[in-house]
Amino acid sequence: MTPELTALTLAALLQTLQFAAYSIAANRQVGPKTALGPRDTPVQLTGMAGRLQRAMNNHFEGLILFTIACTVITLSDQSTDLTAACAWTYLAARLLYVPAYALGLTPWRSLIWFAGFLATLLMLLAALT
Repeated sequence: MTPELTALTLAALLQTLQFAAYSIAANRQVGPKTALGPRDTPVQLTGMAGRLQRAMNNHFEGLILFTIACTVITLSDQSTDLTAACAWTYLAARLLYVPAYALGLTPWRSLIWFAGFLATLLMLLAALT
């Protein structure tokens, strides 16, 4: 497996951990009746539960571009030290982003997000060369 696909797999596993953390926090906030109910009325999560939900949703968005970058690099057999470093940078940024968002660390959350986005962008540009 290429380093890019390994980083992608670990990023997907991170997403499952984010989902678990968000679910636990949300269930604690709204209680089992709401959590198990039909949710006909939207629930607005606040505090830590809300931040964990937004961090998880943000990773879903970032994971789309990162998956495309990893797939293109791997299928076109263009894995290099640069693209591997970018993939690991993306994963490291996502690992740091979750606690930065959950703890409300500004401006660090945005700077960490940008590092992951830039790493993905560099991978996409490398695929075109």
